Amino acid sequence: MSTNSDQQDPREAGVGPVPEADPEFHPYHHPAAGWGAAKSVSRFMVREGALVDGPRAIMRMNHENTGFDCPGCAWPDDTKGLHLDICENGIKHVTWEMTRKRVGREFFAARSVTELSGWSDYDLENQGRLTEPMVYDPESDHYVPISWKDAFEVVGRALRGLDDPNQASFYTSGRLGNEATFLYQLMARELGTNNLPDCSNMCHEASGRALQASLGTGKGTVDLKDWESADALFILGVNAASNAPRMLTALAEAYHRGAQIVHVNPLVEAAATRTIIPHDMMDMALFKTTRTSTLNIQPRIGGDMALLRGMAKAILEQSESDPRALDREFIDRHTAGFDEYRALCEATSWEEIEKQSGLSRADVLRAARVYGEADRSIISWCLGLTQHEHGVDTVREIVNLLLLRGNLGREGAGPSPVRGHSNVQGNRTCGIDHRPSGEFLDRLAEVCRIRPPREHGLDTVNTLRAMHSGDVKVFVGMGGNFALAAPDTPYTYAALRSCELTVQVSTKLNRSHVVHGRQALILPCLGRTEKDHQRRGVQSTSVEDSMSMVHLSVGMKRPASPHLLSEPAIVAGMARAALPDSATPWEWYVEDYDRIRDTMAQALDGFEDFNRRVRLPLGFRLKQPARELVFLTPSGRAEFSTAALPDVVPAPGTLALGTMRSHDQWNTTIYSDNDRYRGIRNLRTLVFMNRADMRERGIADLGPVDITSTARDGSRRSLHGYLAIPYDIPRGCAAGYMPEMNVLCAIGDHSTQSDQPIMKHLKVTISPSA
Repeated sequence: MSTNSDQQDPREAGVGPVPEADPEFHPYHHPAAGWGAAKSVSRFMVREGALVDGPRAIMRMNHENTGFDCPGCAWPDDTKGLHLDICENGIKHVTWEMTRKRVGREFFAARSVTELSGWSDYDLENQGRLTEPMVYDPESDHYVPISWKDAFEVVGRALRGLDDPNQASFYTSGRLGNEATFLYQLMARELGTNNLPDCSNMCHEASGRALQASLGTGKGTVDLKDWESADALFILGVNAASNAPRMLTALAEAYHRGAQIVHVNPLVEAAATRTIIPHDMMDMALFKTTRTSTLNIQPRIGGDMALLRGMAKAILEQSESDPRALDREFIDRHTAGFDEYRALCEATSWEEIEKQSGLSRADVLRAARVYGEADRSIISWCLGLTQHEHGVDTVREIVNLLLLRGNLGREGAGPSPVRGHSNVQGNRTCGIDHRPSGEFLDRLAEVCRIRPPREHGLDTVNTLRAMHSGDVKVFVGMGGNFALAAPDTPYTYAALRSCELTVQVSTKLNRSHVVHGRQALILPCLGRTEKDHQRRGVQSTSVEDSMSMVHLSVGMKRPASPHLLSEPAIVAGMARAALPDSATPWEWYVEDYDRIRDTMAQALDGFEDFNRRVRLPLGFRLKQPARELVFLTPSGRAEFSTAALPDVVPAPGTLALGTMRSHDQWNTTIYSDNDRYRGIRNLRTLVFMNRADMRERGIADLGPVDITSTARDGSRRSLHGYLAIPYDIPRGCAAGYMPEMNVLCAIGDHSTQSDQPIMKHLKVTISPSA
């Protein structure tokens, strides 16, 4: 695998373990979850030496206010008192964190950063938990120990020495709890910058902007009880069995009660077939499967908006003979722009809808029929819709369709984005936003007695550009693995290496520690599973799930090292060093997180009486005005949008390629080279293709191919020697794994609507390797 001569070798960019056997592909025909998941978890626990801690964690994970919140996905906790509200990937994520392996000073003394740079990402993380703060020594090319006091002073000195606070940028991963999040944004704004990029900038930024424009709220309006009462569920651009496995329970229950379940995805994923829910002991014993789909629709990559427009057009045409097809009372009382939207649908031909969606009119009408016959519908989506140039328009089209039949503000109906990381939505709620509202800043200033900056800050893409140009000199990464998560891998590496200081707050060794600035710190923190001891006792943190429920998480395990600090303590230490004269009581906050929550209750809308409400069973749900049919839009109503359909048909000879995760992977963490649900063993450097596209190009099954992307500016990026896998995917489409394929997404290939990298819609050519 290689790139053009002017680019860095992406072997530094996210390769799993070296395969121990030849690659294999056998189409998967088994149910999702079930015994396959049970076997996979058992093997994983044995491999990680977690035969005692693993089962203990299973019994404590996702238990209301007495256990810890799964650090994996943001799917809500069960509302019916389920004792095993867990999934395969959540258990793997927790077991990976609880490993007995340790990375201490002896490890770094024996290995230079240059040596570690040649390791695979699997091997880096597989070394175990970080145990003490480390600083990069350029003379020896090794990380060496540093005290916490001295580490904080390195950060403080760098931040105090900047000519402009906007020369620093503070990145957040979705695992950061609400209390640390609030302190983190408070530190940045007291310093004088809104440079607060986060993982949402690469994932669901389009969702937030679309929902804000259409409904006046940047979040979905439904909760898990709505999922339990919907007549129809539409699941778009989601590989639920891998990305939100606990959704399988909701899908199985929906099927049992007779609901219609429509999956829309270029690939028919395992969650769109059938399942055995592991905590259903009888079904497990009898190998009894349950269907999780009643209809599968496979649009071309980027064709979802045309499908949604076609469904709306069908509903409007039906209303000409059957007025009940529309909820005219709802439309007249609560929406604006309906007449313009109806005219747009009428002007959009069926030929154009078929062309852009890649579907037949009959396929579109089948989906429309399900929607039209359901009294209550939920439309759910994930990155398959957002990581496109037109991601905002597509999500607004979802809202358009919901408004036509009044599927908003009532039980069992509404929009439901599937957030990927456990507290990514809470990060935004608690202030991680490079474009904060004036109202938020006014309240923060009043409560915290600071003078926050008013100009917008930098998001992820623009932070990379500013680092690359030298305009951002200090980069702080609060969790995650920024070097691998970001687009245009060589550009990202160069940007990080251009910084004067990079600071990574982490639990395990990863690529972002070996791709670093001229100065570099590794600050190890507690994991979600570990007890957080502070001056006033063991502390709890709160998180917000993808349906706006806020609840507590309490660790159960002794920390991996006595030298670890909590994330709030690390933020407070950096803040005090950078702001020595600050009146903010940083140390006092860390003694008791209830104190942080008391301040949050005053500063954040919806967090009133925070400490009491978060201790209620299941916590509390943040209010959503649109759920109550209160729309904070310019018109005071839900607003139809009237965007033209984008042209998503690939040019002759090219394919549209989308990146995705394998099943044995969580974000940038790779557990193995296997992808059970797609039938892959011992292989990550692959590309899934339509067999006819392979035949047209003379590509054999598992034949080596070269993949070249062409960016908007005409530059090209290539991967060589990937293996082609024939797959059930529409013609003109291809798919492969991130982070390896991030190299194909140029820094300039981001949506003009959301600034998200368009990792789900890359223009590529694929040919047999020479």
